[in-house]
Amino acid sequence: MAMAPSPSLAQVYTSPVAVAVWEWQDALGIWHPYSAPVCSYIEQQFVQQKGQRFGFGSLAHSIPLGQADPSLAPYIIDLPSWTQFRQDTGTMRAVRRHLFPQHSAPGRGIVWEWLSDDGTWTAYEASICDYLEQQVARGNQLVDLAPLGYNYTVNYATQTQTNKTSSFCRSVRRQTGPPYPVTTVIAPPGHTGVACSCHQCLSGSGTGPVSGRYRHSMTNLPAYPVPQPPHRTAVVYGAHQAFAPYNKPSLSGARSAPRLNTTNPWGGVPPALGSQPLYRSSLSHLGLQHLPPGPSTSSAASASLPSGPSSSPGSIPATVPVQMPKPSRVQQALAGGSPKPEPEQVIQNYTEELKTPPDEDCIICMEKLSVVSGYSDVTDSKAIGPTAVGRLTKCSHAFHLLCLLAMYCNGNKDGSLQCPSCKTIYGEKTGTQPQGKMEVMRFQMSLPGHEDCGTILIVYNIPHGIQGPEHPNPGKPFTARGFPRQCYLPDNAQGRKVLELLKVAWKRRLIFTVGTSSTTGETDTVVWNEIHHKTEMDRNVTGHGYPDPNYLHNVLAELAAQGVTEDCLEQQ
Repeated sequence: MAMAPSPSLAQVYTSPVAVAVWEWQDALGIWHPYSAPVCSYIEQQFVQQKGQRFGFGSLAHSIPLGQADPSLAPYIIDLPSWTQFRQDTGTMRAVRRHLFPQHSAPGRGIVWEWLSDDGTWTAYEASICDYLEQQVARGNQLVDLAPLGYNYTVNYATQTQTNKTSSFCRSVRRQTGPPYPVTTVIAPPGHTGVACSCHQCLSGSGTGPVSGRYRHSMTNLPAYPVPQPPHRTAVVYGAHQAFAPYNKPSLSGARSAPRLNTTNPWGGVPPALGSQPLYRSSLSHLGLQHLPPGPSTSSAASASLPSGPSSSPGSIPATVPVQMPKPSRVQQALAGGSPKPEPEQVIQNYTEELKTPPDEDCIICMEKLSVVSGYSDVTDSKAIGPTAVGRLTKCSHAFHLLCLLAMYCNGNKDGSLQCPSCKTIYGEKTGTQPQGKMEVMRFQMSLPGHEDCGTILIVYNIPHGIQGPEHPNPGKPFTARGFPRQCYLPDNAQGRKVLELLKVAWKRRLIFTVGTSSTTGETDTVVWNEIHHKTEMDRNVTGHGYPDPNYLHNVLAELAAQGVTEDCLEQQ
């Protein structure tokens, strides 16, 4: 590498305006500035949202970078966590916002770059560019970067960078482009001290100045460091590849551990990510059209996007309802509708009691069906005895009824039951997805492999919130990283059928859940829930894009595994 990272120095300004540069941090801790046009868009969105607070003193919205540069379509800046989030892989990178005087190098559009091993030019972080420019302006042809914590010198005459320890040289160059955006210096409401550009002062609560001891501690960034060499000083965030929902706590107290089939039909190791082209899809250039809105009911399943620039006024609607005409059981429950049935009644609804148990094991408690249920010592029921055995009416698989009761009470208790052997669903299965919004649009650009039709765009948006009784830690806050999330379907007959089924799954709270991210290890966060979505339009190198001739068939199978089939559409 050409340079080692250094601690970020805060800038303090008394001037009401400054030049803003947004940067992201790679896996080695090196900061990279976004281009001036992308920074202008990020800053515009940031300034528009600076007064909006959500939840616990953090900024409210995410910023989709594809709006500014189509090649950055997979990327979103999540303002509450000050991270760059890649939607297709779940990779998270720290981001920061630096302020510079108007006469600085960024203010004049000057960027210094070094030549990497693969022959590409990489920009120095903005503070290095500004320092180099200052030294050259003073007539210094040989600039030592030691004051900024780097073990390098830059020779302006020979256009080289030299490692002072190894004497290894690289080429450097000075480029001039559009200037970085001029912005208003922002301090939190009630901040009586000098304005500071660090992310904590910008996103902290508005109760007064942030103390000097903690102002630059970076404690708001996700604490997921990867091992670093001893000389590195910056916090580094690991690169990760996939989201997976949390596994509900296993049934406890049984004499034998339960053996439930939780196999993911698409499970396996995610494909490795190497250097690969970015993807195209800027919403502002796609000629979006709204799908016809359905009947407007509760806001739990309608959708909206945060405000932002678009190619034409009104190209992204404020709200496009996607409600079903008939309210689902989840909506009735949220509205205080019909009460949930008693757990024993649910078991009795879907089973037939057997007078003579078959000579086999109960796969829930792993005890013989002819003996007492393994959950008899932890599950109390007046209606179901410890030796009662029954079979499910559709699939005929047999279990201890008390084991089925324990399994049901350990789940969502929504009146539905799923056979732990064959996964047959009894009743209407619902999930634990937090409340949010879903938006549906279409545009004329085709997806690879579906050149004969346009494209359906689905945008999911879920805010941070507090966990309910159905979640892993009731009463505890949960985070919602990387929203809004954009997903794509071909606008043909099968794609439209998948869309309608996804609407049903959304209303049944089956698309997302709250759990632990396998990407970052973060707990109590919103994650995908076993219904795969395509978050890229093309170049299917990661499995999240097109072409993929089997995707629609596979996602229909996944929806069916959640009890969402064409029969659900006929019942509306």
